[in-house]
Amino acid sequence: MSQGVEFNRLMLDMRSMQMDAMAQPKSAVAAPEISGSSFSDLLGNAINKVNDVQQASGQLSTAFEIGKSGVDLTDVMIASQKASVSFQALTQVRNKLVQAYQDIMQMPV
Repeated sequence: MSQGVEFNRLMLDMRSMQMDAMAQPKSAVAAPEISGSSFSDLLGNAINKVNDVQQASGQLSTAFEIGKSGVDLTDVMIASQKASVSFQALTQVRNKLVQAYQDIMQMPV
């Protein structure tokens, strides 16, 4: 029954975020202002965040496997899915960067 309550709370939170996003004017949804950060810094930070998520997932999985109290299977599975999704997103960004590089290199000068 607890999972049903958690699911309903998650759905309500998602709907609330959707309504908030739809209520914002289009100018407020524009890309965030980046001050003083280079692209390589942003990409490095994104890679580090993905690494942190994967390590946290691995630690949670290990804690569940050894039977540590307070570690629930649903938490392990959610952490695993977050790690998987973040890695897939990073892979897609890498693929787009490689494709953009190849397109630029094939341009006539």
